[in-house]
Amino acid sequence: MIPRRLLLYQILALLSGCAALQTASQNGSGKLTIGIVTYGEGNRSLDQYQQFLTYLSGQLRTQIELEPAYNEVKALEQIQRQAWSLVFAPPGLTAIAIAKAQYHPLFPLQGVNNLHSVLVVLQDSPMKQISDLANHRVALTQPGSATGYYLPLYDLYGLTLAAVQIAPTPQKVLEWVDQGAVTAGAMAQDEFARLRPQFPVGTFRVLHTSRKIPPGAVLISPSVERNQQQLIQQAMNAASPAIATEAGYVPNAPPPDYGFLIRFIEKVKPIETHIHEQPAPLFQH
Repeated sequence: MIPRRLLLYQILALLSGCAALQTASQNGSGKLTIGIVTYGEGNRSLDQYQQFLTYLSGQLRTQIELEPAYNEVKALEQIQRQAWSLVFAPPGLTAIAIAKAQYHPLFPLQGVNNLHSVLVVLQDSPMKQISDLANHRVALTQPGSATGYYLPLYDLYGLTLAAVQIAPTPQKVLEWVDQGAVTAGAMAQDEFARLRPQFPVGTFRVLHTSRKIPPGAVLISPSVERNQQQLIQQAMNAASPAIATEAGYVPNAPPPDYGFLIRFIEKVKPIETHIHEQPAPLFQH
């Protein structure tokens, strides 16, 4: 006959095990947070991830939250804190997250395979080449953006500008160029193609196109445990083409090598310190 005290311990252990199993069933391996950069386009950006969130949450049996960041600066804050489990990151953010926060790329993002930055001016601007921008105002987007910040800074190296104005979004860059607040503005070539129709035909032209860089990537935080990382990668690989396409990533494809972009960004760092000066000398003293 089992002693009453031992029987009580067995019952408590059984109840504790059942509670733990129920919690694990409900929460999977804990909440995951997915970060994205919306550039102020909240609903349009959020809607494209809904099917993916439902699918991934079901596969992992885990609560998943989508957290938008208005621009790269806000995104970098979250990445540096490793607050995002997964990130759908543009290329500049990808390179910094890999180099500085030990994030790991899982999949390339869909879209343009070879991204370029463009410097845009008004159609009737007298600017003919990039060197003509000396002593003029130029708009860049936020630090963290390869196409709106690091690439144009590199291409403008050696010039002294009247001022560098930092815009919160690519949309604002075009607005400033349109209003004459700046002579030229930088952004991704595909962003320019998407935003250009919002202005009258013939408003802008491209003054300069940069070298090509790889696309962005889906990144995973080092704070996500290894088993969970494998489950996430397997689930994302197994997603239907419709779900993967809508979310904007390429399943079953290796991410590109970001070594060059990481080194490129480091080369630009020394001239960053001068961009807030007026005039702004974009070279090392």
